[in-house]
Amino acid sequence: MFKQKVALLYPFVAIVLWAGNVIVSRLSTHTIGPQAITFYRLLVAVLLMSPFVARGAWRNRRAIWPHLGPLAILGFLAMCLFQSLSYLAAETTTATNMAVFTALTPLLTVALSAALLGEPPTLGMICGAPLSFAGLVYLVSGGDLSSLLQNGVHAGDALMLLAAIVYALYGVLLKRWNLLITGWQSTYMQALCALAVMFPAFLATPAPLRQVNAETWPLIVYAGALASVVLPFLWIGGVAQLGPNRCAIFMNLLPVLTAAAAIVVLGEPVRPFHVIGGGLALLGVACAQALPRPVKTARDAR
Repeated sequence: MFKQKVALLYPFVAIVLWAGNVIVSRLSTHTIGPQAITFYRLLVAVLLMSPFVARGAWRNRRAIWPHLGPLAILGFLAMCLFQSLSYLAAETTTATNMAVFTALTPLLTVALSAALLGEPPTLGMICGAPLSFAGLVYLVSGGDLSSLLQNGVHAGDALMLLAAIVYALYGVLLKRWNLLITGWQSTYMQALCALAVMFPAFLATPAPLRQVNAETWPLIVYAGALASVVLPFLWIGGVAQLGPNRCAIFMNLLPVLTAAAAIVVLGEPVRPFHVIGGGLALLGVACAQALPRPVKTARDAR
């Protein structure tokens, strides 16, 4: 029992670090370019992983080489596109909104699995998707649906929705390809591929927006060390001991922890529409997690 309780700390601390990463994204706005901080965080992550992963990856190069293409695509999706979109979104939306959209990833993964892999939709997806959609509409409208019709969706919210879809696609492809490579070697190779992809974008970033100084260095260290190395280590450990489904439930804590941190660090207020809209969105995700039975199976059982 004690060992199981300790195991719960793995995904919990990982989500705490993820909430901190959202705050870092907000702090980085107008301080360092999205492409620059994405490049730097990858560089830090690769440097930290190299001492204990590089040798094993080199020894396993014959097994890795045939999968280099899929690894490059996965690295681009999760470590380049998702991160860059998140940093861009942070310029025009709140940390709480960013966390709510990110927490939709499990629901979006189920939806994309049904669309791309031909997996039957689950009862949870059918029940939860309308709830999450209604919650998101209420959230991005600021509680005033008429303003949404007049002014449209903020760019940051649209970018975060796209980022969440990208991360869900990453999860679907990871499941579809089922690469026979250990977790850390896979993460390391994805990071190396992503670093190569981000280098031209880094060079294209104006010099003032890619400077490392006293203001940007702590953000880079947090994103590269804690969010890119320690967080995956904890999440992988949690999945190994608790299973992916139990760990995915902890994603629902992300908006709550992020909102609390945003109040303290950023001074962002939490409005009633955050609670109502975000709550509905998370309720939809909870439905998807609580009712994993495929619709086809449910019909056959009648």
